[in-house]
Amino acid sequence: METDCGGDDPDLKEEMGKQVVDLLSEEMKLQETVSEEHAHHMNITFIEARRVASQYQREAEKCNAATETCEQAREHAEALLIKEKKVTSLWERRARKMGWEGE
Repeated sequence: METDCGGDDPDLKEEMGKQVVDLLSEEMKLQETVSEEHAHHMNITFIEARRVASQYQREAEKCNAATETCEQAREHAEALLIKEKKVTSLWERRARKMGWEGE
């Protein structure tokens, strides 16, 4: 016994064919929508990543500038300390010549 319901009816076959085409068209549209949403999400993620990278770059530049400033201040303090030690040594030598015995 054959169960092909309406298999010989050309109008029914055409209607069923349309349904398959409609379903495939709908599936393609859904896939296109999903692809567009995915691309949009990727673009937003990429823009956010660039923004964060730029922010980190600015912070790194500030940090480098602060490090350079600190290094310059350290070098200046070191030079002042060397100069102060020389002056202290000079005064100590003068004091010893005048009889100071020190500690």
